[in-house]
Amino acid sequence: MDSDLQLLFAWREGDRDAGDRLLRKHVASLRRFFHNKVDREVDDLIQRTFLACTKAKDTFEGRASFRTLLFVLARRQLIRFYERAARHNPEDIESLSVEDLGTSPSQLVARHKEHTLLLAALRRIPLELQMTVELHYWEDLTTSELSEVMDIPQGTVKSRLRRAREALGRELGTFERDGVPTQSTEQDLESWARALRETATQPPK
Repeated sequence: MDSDLQLLFAWREGDRDAGDRLLRKHVASLRRFFHNKVDREVDDLIQRTFLACTKAKDTFEGRASFRTLLFVLARRQLIRFYERAARHNPEDIESLSVEDLGTSPSQLVARHKEHTLLLAALRRIPLELQMTVELHYWEDLTTSELSEVMDIPQGTVKSRLRRAREALGRELGTFERDGVPTQSTEQDLESWARALRETATQPPK
């Protein structure tokens, strides 16, 4: 199978089939990225990201992975989505949670109650933390790649991942106080997060 960069370079040379193959490889990843954050327009946001990629392909130098570029563009599209909603100051968007931003993402059908609770908890932490932890666990982005995507120093990425885990623990604790057992989720956050990859890839209902 051709690598992302091989397909990208062929696309630059006019091979439209290579471009189509490259974008199709990453549809599932983009669906996961948008699915637990917006209540509509998931497919439209994917298309907008692909269009932005088409425009950016000729200036991409290949020093980072193609997926890094793709998620940089996806993050921009997500922020613009919330800016169009005009409910909050643009500067505040990433410090607010999906719940604060007033969206109700389509319900993802999880196989286990713990998965459902973790998805709910992710929507209750600041968007900057949600994006960072999901890209790390669902897409296996390194701290270096996350630094590029989130436009922050690599050291800040590490502290943000720690803060995200702590915030998720607090949110899961609120479910516990409401009488919903979450012990197994808290004990094995990484395992549950990776198991949710399949759930978050399904088309919204």
